[in-house]
Amino acid sequence: MTIRHICPLCEATCGLQLTVDGDQVIGVRGDADDVFSRGFVCPKGVAIGDLHHDPARLRTPMVRDGDALRPASWDEAFDRIRTGLRQVIGESGPNAVAAYLGNPNAHNVTSTFYLPALVRALGTRYRFSASTVDQMPQQVALALMYGTELSVPVPDIDRTDLFVVIGANPLVSNGSMMTVPDMPGRVRALKARGGRMVVVDPIRTRTADAADEHLRIRPGTDVLLLAAIAHVLLAEDLVDLGAAAQRVDDSAVERIRELLAAFSPAAVAMPTGLAAPTVERLAREIAGARPAAVYGRVGTTTSGLSVDGNPTSFATLASWLIAVINVLTGNLDREGGVMFPLPPAGGPTTFGESGRGRGVRVPGSQRTRVRGLPSVLGEFPAAVLAEEIDTPDSETGEHIRALITVAGNPVVSIPDADRLEKALGTLDLLVCVDAYVTETSRHADVILPAASPLARKHYDVVFASLSVRNAARYSPPVFALGPDERDEGEVLLTLAGIAASMVNNAPEPTTDQLDDLVAYEVARRASSDTASRAHGKDPAELLAAVAPRRGIERLLDLSLRSGPYGDGFGDDPEGLTLARLEEQPAGVDLGALRPRLPEVLRTPSGRIELLPEQMVLEIDRLLQALPAVDAPGLLLVGRRQLRTNNSWLRTLPRLAGGSSRATLQVHPDDARAAGVGDGDRAHLRSGTGDIQVVIEATDTVMPGVVCLPHGWAPDSPDTWDDEATSGPNINVLTPGHGMDPLTGTAVLNAVPVQLLPT
Repeated sequence: MTIRHICPLCEATCGLQLTVDGDQVIGVRGDADDVFSRGFVCPKGVAIGDLHHDPARLRTPMVRDGDALRPASWDEAFDRIRTGLRQVIGESGPNAVAAYLGNPNAHNVTSTFYLPALVRALGTRYRFSASTVDQMPQQVALALMYGTELSVPVPDIDRTDLFVVIGANPLVSNGSMMTVPDMPGRVRALKARGGRMVVVDPIRTRTADAADEHLRIRPGTDVLLLAAIAHVLLAEDLVDLGAAAQRVDDSAVERIRELLAAFSPAAVAMPTGLAAPTVERLAREIAGARPAAVYGRVGTTTSGLSVDGNPTSFATLASWLIAVINVLTGNLDREGGVMFPLPPAGGPTTFGESGRGRGVRVPGSQRTRVRGLPSVLGEFPAAVLAEEIDTPDSETGEHIRALITVAGNPVVSIPDADRLEKALGTLDLLVCVDAYVTETSRHADVILPAASPLARKHYDVVFASLSVRNAARYSPPVFALGPDERDEGEVLLTLAGIAASMVNNAPEPTTDQLDDLVAYEVARRASSDTASRAHGKDPAELLAAVAPRRGIERLLDLSLRSGPYGDGFGDDPEGLTLARLEEQPAGVDLGALRPRLPEVLRTPSGRIELLPEQMVLEIDRLLQALPAVDAPGLLLVGRRQLRTNNSWLRTLPRLAGGSSRATLQVHPDDARAAGVGDGDRAHLRSGTGDIQVVIEATDTVMPGVVCLPHGWAPDSPDTWDDEATSGPNINVLTPGHGMDPLTGTAVLNAVPVQLLPT
C-alpha cells in the first residue's frame, strides 16, 4: 500500500510516498505529485521509516530511580511530575520553573497549538528556546521594520536573476528561514534562465561549490561587508526603493547614508579579507540585477566579530543590513526579490488590522536575575540557562529549580555545554518530552515519550510563513499509536493541567476542558479579527461548524476556514477547508508569492520602519569597535550536514557515515603549523573548554579557519549514541558571553581557538 505523508524533519517539508506493508515501512520516495516538492526528497526523508521503527525510540515514559532511568506507566510519570512541581512551586513560586523549547516544535502542528497553553499555565517568566542560538536576530530586525516576529520576506528563488547567499548553505540545510524543497533543482533553474548565485562564506560548502562566484570572507565579519555594500549603494546613488517607496520615510535613507559613511569597502577590506573593488562590484550587481535577493542565515546570526581578541556579536545589525540592502535596491515585495508568503492557516502577518499593528518591544520588559539581560520576544537568552540554575541569589536563594524541555537538547545546542550539563544535575526536577534518551534527557527525572512523526497529524503552520510558494498540505497519521504511547496533544495538555493546578492551587482541569478552552480562543480570535474571513461571526457558531472534530483537527479547520484562503464558514464555497485538504493528499497549490505591501505591515505607523532607533545605537557600537577589529589566529565555525538536523538523526544507521562525520576540517597549512596531520587526533581549545577532535586536512576551509559540525556529542552508554555516531560537542568551546545585546543570541561561530597535538 502507498501512503502520502509530509516529511517533518527539516524546513523543506517534502511530500513523501511511503510503501507500507502492515505496520512496516518498506520503502520511501519523493511524491512526484506533491504540489510543492514535486518528487524531491533528501536522505533524511528516505530514513523516516527507520526513525519510526528505531528500537532506541522511546515508547513508554521513563522515570528515575537513583542513578538510572526505568520504564514506567503514564500515571506514575505524571504523578512524579505533580509531586515535583508541587514542591518547587509551593516553596519558591512559578519562577523557580523554566521551560526550554527545541527546534522540532516548529515542525509540529501539535506544539504550535498547545505549547502556548503549557507555557501560560506554568506562569513563569523563564522561557528559553533554540531561537537564541539560531535565527532570533533575523526575527527581531525584521519585526522592528515590518511589525511581527514572522514578518520575514523570503527570496523569490524561482524568479530571481541574482541570488546572494551570505553565511548560509541552503543546498544542505534545505533552506532555513526559507522553506524551499529541491534547492539544487532551483539553483539549476536559476542558471538555466541566465541568473547567477554568489556565495559569501569562509567554507567551500556544497552551496559554494554550486555558485557562480564564491567569496571567502573572514568569519564574523559579515556585518562589515554588509555595511560596506549598503555604503556603496548610498554613496553611488544606486538607491531605487521600488514598491517600498511609498512606505519609507525619505529622511531614514539619508540618515542611514550618514551613519554608514565610515564603512567604505576600503575601510573593511582588511578585516573581511575582501578587496574593495570586489565589494563595490557586488553592490553594483545587486543594484543592477533587478531582481536580486540577498539572503543570510546562521553565519550572520550566530557569529562573533573579533574585537580586541574577544568575539562580539552584531547579529541583529547584520540581519537588519541584509533587509536594508533588499529595500534600497527595490527588491522588497518584488517578483524575484524578497517577498512575504501568505500562510493559509494565518499567522502574525495576517492577524489584526491590515497594514497596521502594535509592532514589537525590543528589548523586552523582563530581565534575567544573574546578569540583568533583557528578554526578547517573550523569552530569555538560552546561553544564560546554566547560570540561572546554578547561581542562587545571595539574599533570597532564588534560582531555577525545575526545568521542562520539549523536543530540546540544550546540552548539545547551547554554549558552555559542560557548565549546563553540571547545572542540570542540581535541579530538583527535570522533565523532558522527547523521543529519545539524549545528552539532555539522560539527566531527567521523567521523560515523556514523543510520538513517531508517522503517528502524528501534520500541517506546516509555521513554515507556511516562510515558504517560497504558497501551498497547503495536510497528512493524517500513517500508523496508529502503539499500545503504550499517547498523543502529544494529550501529553502537553496534561502537563498544562498539572501546572495550572499547582500555580493556582486549584483542581486540575482535564485535557478535554483545556482543549475546549484552546479551541474557543482560536474561534474567538477568528471572530474578532478584522482581517479574518470569519470576522463578526459568533465563536459558538464557528465551533459548531467544525464539529464533531476535536483536538488538532478542530483547531486546524478553524484556522484554515478563517484564514486568507478560507471558505469563511460557508461564505466562499471554493475556499479552503480541512476537508478539502483531506480530499487532496498531494496538496493545494495556492500560487507563486505575490506582492503584499502595504497590508502585510503591522507597525504602529503603518510604514516600513527602515531605521529603528535600536539600529542607530548598533551602528555606533560597530563604529566604535572598527579600529579594534583583529584576527586572533584560528577561528572556529560550525557546519551543516545533509543527513542530520541539529543533534537529531545522526544515530540512525542509514544516515550515519559518509559525509556525516564529526571531523575538524583544517587547512593543510594550519595543520602543518600545529604539528598535526590528516586523521590525527588533536586538542581543540578555547577560553571556555577543551575537546578532542579528529583532523581532516582540506582546502575546503580557508587558512585561519577550522570547521566542526554542530549537534554531536561524545558517546555515553545510557543515551542514543554509540561509538559510531558520537563525536565532539562543539558547544563545549562556545562562550556564554559576547552575545548580541538586542537578542541575547549566542556566539557559536568565529570563536578563537588553539589547535594542539595530543
